[in-house]
Amino acid sequence: MTAGPPDVPRRSGDRPDDPVRAADRPDRSDPAADRPGGSVGDRFRRFQEELGRTGGGEVGRRSADRRGRRGGGERLAVPPVEFTSYYGRPILKAPVWRDDIPAYLFTGGLAAGSALVAAGAQLTGRTRLRRAGRWTALGAVVASSYFLVNDLGRPARFHHMLRVAKPTSPMSVGTWILAGFGPAAGLAAVAELAPRLPRRGLLGLARRIAPPVADAAGLGAAVLAPALATYTGVLLADTAVPSWHEAYPQLPFVFAGSALASGAGMALLAAPPAEAGPARRLAVLGAAVELAGAHQVETRLGLLSEPYRTGAAGRLLRTGRALTAAGVAGALLGRRSRLVSAVSGAALLVASVATRFGVFRGGVASARDPRYTVVPQRERLERRAGRTPADQARP
Repeated sequence: MTAGPPDVPRRSGDRPDDPVRAADRPDRSDPAADRPGGSVGDRFRRFQEELGRTGGGEVGRRSADRRGRRGGGERLAVPPVEFTSYYGRPILKAPVWRDDIPAYLFTGGLAAGSALVAAGAQLTGRTRLRRAGRWTALGAVVASSYFLVNDLGRPARFHHMLRVAKPTSPMSVGTWILAGFGPAAGLAAVAELAPRLPRRGLLGLARRIAPPVADAAGLGAAVLAPALATYTGVLLADTAVPSWHEAYPQLPFVFAGSALASGAGMALLAAPPAEAGPARRLAVLGAAVELAGAHQVETRLGLLSEPYRTGAAGRLLRTGRALTAAGVAGALLGRRSRLVSAVSGAALLVASVATRFGVFRGGVASARDPRYTVVPQRERLERRAGRTPADQARP
């Protein structure tokens, strides 16, 4: 009998009459032989090389570079994560507010600071300083109302917000504060025209009753001024914007100090140096509060302080700090010079504008970058679980 071919080792699924010779089969001692195409790492590397040859994009090129640097080897790696979107959509919708809102923040603070200056001048008998403060408060609150209504789109929307009073809503509370402050500031300012009225008749009666009414209205505006100066900080912090929300303890103080400094700056511009003593002291107080609060915002919020130090927001806030310091120095050193006082007052006003726009730009930047939303959330979850980022990094 003729000897037949040697028995061929069969795998499951081979037919008994399979003509494949044993020499053509893979070596059974190779552990990768049972896997079609080789090991997982070999197949993955071939896939990446094919991507690189056919223009498969950055993935193939990065993997080829890593293999060249690390000398090959079976290594499955996920590309570095970049927080860009949530399934193609932004994680947080950035504020749609225009520059009307930071302008509204500035003019509201200026109105509040000027009302306080006018009340102080009223109580100390400084007529020209009182007049300058009252007129500035009226002009600023009118401008503030314009910016707010312009951002709302229709004047009727401001009226509709007065239909309800919701203490838990900073916007509702702020609307009522503005509605109360505006008439009081307006009455106090208009009453400054009383000395120009005739002494007899109905207008003469208005001339006689205007000063006490103006004094009461001016003090009423001063009572509402702190709330007007600070509620906008609460309003920003009440949003989901990361860098605003995290700065909720500091923003009201930043805005209060900025309001005092801007009101004092306008008084230094408009009043003679002989009457500007209270304005100088108010400038020092406001600058100290503002700079202290801004320093905490820029250094105490961890990752969420970064938007306030970089980009347009960082440049604006640094400019505001420099001008605030220069304005206070000029107010103290140039107390007998009208020119130096005016320049110092202008510096304080510009500094307040830069601070408001810087805080606004910083918040918008934090909303547009998903990293400022995702990373703090993960850190909070880790703290609640009793684990630190260092613990997470340990194998």
